[in-house]
Amino acid sequence: MLNLLIIFGGASGEHEVSCLSAASVLRNINKDKYYVTKIGITKDGRWFKTDASADKIENGEWINEDNIKAILSPDRETHGIVLADGTVQKIDVIFPVMHGDFCEDGCIQGLFELAGIPYVGPGVLSSSVSMDKAATKLFVEKLGIRQAAWYVASPDFTDEDIDKITAKFNFPVFVKPCNAGSSLGAGKASNREELVCAIREAAKVDSKILCEEFIDAREIECAVLGNRDAKASTVGEILPSNEFYDYNAKYIDNKSGLVIPADLPEKTAEEIRTYAVKIFKALQCRCLSRVDFFVHKKTGEVYFNEINTLPGFTSISMYPKLWGASGIPYSELIDKLIEYAQKL
Repeated sequence: MLNLLIIFGGASGEHEVSCLSAASVLRNINKDKYYVTKIGITKDGRWFKTDASADKIENGEWINEDNIKAILSPDRETHGIVLADGTVQKIDVIFPVMHGDFCEDGCIQGLFELAGIPYVGPGVLSSSVSMDKAATKLFVEKLGIRQAAWYVASPDFTDEDIDKITAKFNFPVFVKPCNAGSSLGAGKASNREELVCAIREAAKVDSKILCEEFIDAREIECAVLGNRDAKASTVGEILPSNEFYDYNAKYIDNKSGLVIPADLPEKTAEEIRTYAVKIFKALQCRCLSRVDFFVHKKTGEVYFNEINTLPGFTSISMYPKLWGASGIPYSELIDKLIEYAQKL
């Protein structure tokens, strides 16, 4: 059997979401194909090998188990993890079921590269560029794909910055950290005072803040799977329970709706699928990504929103649901991701 390492948690604002995703993966993985080793990373960055159940990983109780300190060795001859007692355990493939800072931004991918172990997900450059929403916009701009107009502010913004934003956009204005996922720190400002507050709130998460024009649009998502042969799934629509699809709407109140396939003209759906693969390849992604778009409610025009290189894998996450609707059930999707990781 293949020696598979699943890493979850992390020193990230999305630590809990990662645990939810990891629990779902563990419940759906084909245990006849893989010898699974689990490493949990605490919020303060400590690494532990754990035998905790999916339920305990999901609710955070795994940290109270009889775990053992472990590290992933950057030494390629080791090709695996080293436990606190000196035991070395060989690893064939790594599946980082992780989101956010240090997990999705190229940091941990660099460690995997040093270790010489195949892993699920895009590489260092793809991850770092895709994590930074402003950098992603610069890449996509070169493709000629329509996007919302934007302005990048910093935590030490001035009245002049606010003047530039209000001159560039009409209210409302969306504000979000450039380097964060799950809508952490995101807000919507309806006037100048709210804009200042929203930037300050986003600055608690990141030192780069993205301000975007408001588009009266539907939120559409598309999953991409593969390497150079990447293919797009059917497209789905988010019906947020809140004013916009924030952290609470995504993971807490469980009231947001998912419509799969989205009720769109076939031409529009195909345009989104084509753009998703084009963006995936332009950013040199591999294995998987979820690419998010807006479709203007009145004009039907398609706008690129953002790309997620390690999208959520929870029981309610769009990525596995989109592929399920496209004929690839959750368990088979895990197999395909691991296969693609080994083909690199």
